[in-house]
Amino acid sequence: NIFMLEKKKTELYQELGLQARDLRFQHVMSIATRNNRIIMRMEFLKAVITPEFLLILDYRNLSLEHWLLNELASQLAGEGQLVTYSLPFEFRAIEAILQYWISKLQGRLNTLQPQILETLEALVDPKLLSVDRSKLHILLQNGKSLSELETDVKVFKETILEILDEEEVIEELCLSKWTDQQVFEESTSGIDHAEEMELLLENYYRQAEDLLNEARELRVLIDDSESIIFINLDSHRNVMMRLNLQLTMGTFSVSLFGLIGVAFGMNLESSLEEDPRIFWLVTGIMFLGSGLIWRRLLSFLGRHLDPPLPPHVPAALKKSQPAAGRVDIKTSLKGETFGLSRSTLTNQ
Repeated sequence: NIFMLEKKKTELYQELGLQARDLRFQHVMSIATRNNRIIMRMEFLKAVITPEFLLILDYRNLSLEHWLLNELASQLAGEGQLVTYSLPFEFRAIEAILQYWISKLQGRLNTLQPQILETLEALVDPKLLSVDRSKLHILLQNGKSLSELETDVKVFKETILEILDEEEVIEELCLSKWTDQQVFEESTSGIDHAEEMELLLENYYRQAEDLLNEARELRVLIDDSESIIFINLDSHRNVMMRLNLQLTMGTFSVSLFGLIGVAFGMNLESSLEEDPRIFWLVTGIMFLGSGLIWRRLLSFLGRHLDPPLPPHVPAALKKSQPAAGRVDIKTSLKGETFGLSRSTLTNQ
């Protein structure tokens, strides 16, 4: 049964047996228990869970009508895909809220991922001589949104991890265990509700971890694509610089042998200007000498700019190299929760 009501918060927290600070609006993420009540804050979504009902506060300004009217009722009734339908009501309520929040985070990632991939594909094209500024602006905005998503997922993970580290808090989240005698007997003899609650939280912790890994992979792809963009731009810049250097060499060669024409252009008398073949001879020497000098300069430029070829290694030397030395990699693992492995490289 879903119904809406309007009530002053002073009356509401008195009926629920809570304090005013418990219902105060805060942009934080936390899961806490007060007076056999579970208070869940998922940034803009704030809820109070009891063994009998789920109370969503200030829902009208949060665009939650679709979720409240079309999905929440079936989830609480055990008709959806949730796995806590056979457990008490607070399990279904907690999982419904966690499922809603992780779906919202996944939806944000699904929206960003194709946009980022499309933008990167347009920017990494090696045929482009320049970078489209509009694409860079779109990539900057998407990168900012991705950073915000990573922050939200990390906060969600840390919130669940804080509860997983406290066994007493997990016990307190099992409300029906302390209010319903039958549920208490089931928890002590058959189903351990505290263990079920821990498994429930671990499930969404792993989902958040997978979501964060996807966001990190997308972040690494952006960083790698930026490196490729800079490499392409540097390559085109080097081509332009080399072309400019070649033209400068050509100009130098022509100017060097153009001094001959300058000498003949002076107002001085000599016997050479009377011979009709001297003009063609001097012109040929100028063009031939300029071409030879330009070719020599280009060959000199090629020897100093082209990468050298790797030295030839005989086959016998290749076979004897593994026997000459050996590298051992020793890895020491420290058995800590969510810890990192340390590796030591020893060269013998």
